[in-house]
Amino acid sequence: MCAHVLVAEDDEMQAELIRRSLLAEGHTATVVHDGAAALDAARRLRPDLVVLDLMLPVIDGFGVCRVLRGGAEGQVDIPVLMLTARSDEDDVLLGLELGADDYMTKPYSPRELMARIRTVLRRSGRTAADTPDDPAVRAAGISVDPVRHEVRCDGVPVECTPAEFQILLSMAGEPDRVFSRRQLLQCTRGFDRSSTERAVDVHIMNLRRKIEADPRKPARLLTVFGVGYKLSGGRP
Repeated sequence: MCAHVLVAEDDEMQAELIRRSLLAEGHTATVVHDGAAALDAARRLRPDLVVLDLMLPVIDGFGVCRVLRGGAEGQVDIPVLMLTARSDEDDVLLGLELGADDYMTKPYSPRELMARIRTVLRRSGRTAADTPDDPAVRAAGISVDPVRHEVRCDGVPVECTPAEFQILLSMAGEPDRVFSRRQLLQCTRGFDRSSTERAVDVHIMNLRRKIEADPRKPARLLTVFGVGYKLSGGRP
C-alpha cells in the first residue's frame, strides 16, 4: 500500500525520523509542527492517515483530534494514530474516546510505528487494492514517484542520485515550503553520509541543471536568501 501521511510532531528530529521511515515504506509524507498547521494541512490535503503528537503547541493533539472527529470539518474518515510521552491511563482513554484509531507512547521503535501504521491503514480500508495507481508527488512540472523511484520533468525522465531524489521528494511533497540547508541535509542522511550543509548547495546546483530551462535563472527550484530553498508550487 502507498498512502499519504500527515505527521504532526513538534520535535523536528522525531518528525524527520518518522518522515524518512514513511518514505522507506513507499509512502509520502507532509510534516507540520503545531496543531493549527495540522488542521490546515488536514483540510487541504485530505491525507490517508494522521500521525498526531499529543503535546503540540498552539492546539494540542487532543484538540486536533476533537476537531477532526467533530464532523464539521468533514474529516471523520481520516485515521488518527496518536503519539505521546504521556502514558497515563486517563490520557490513553481520552485519546481513544476522541476517536484516535491507535495510541503509541514514547519512546518507540520506528519499526513498531510502521507496523502500527500498516495495521491502521489496513483496518481503515486503505489496502493495496484501493491505493491510487499513481503515487507520484507533483509540483512545478516535476513528478517524483517514491514507489518506482522515478523523477520526470515535464514528462521527460530525469536521472537523479539517491540524495537528489530524497531532496526533490521532500520538496515536491510540500511545494512553496522553504527548507533550510539543515532540513535538506537531513533528507539525504543514509544516502550521502559525507554531506555537510554546504554540500546541499551542490545538490541544488546539480538539480537545477537537470530541471531548469536556465539553471542561472531558476524558475522551479528557488533560493530564499538567508533561509534556504523551496520548490515552486506553480508551473514555471
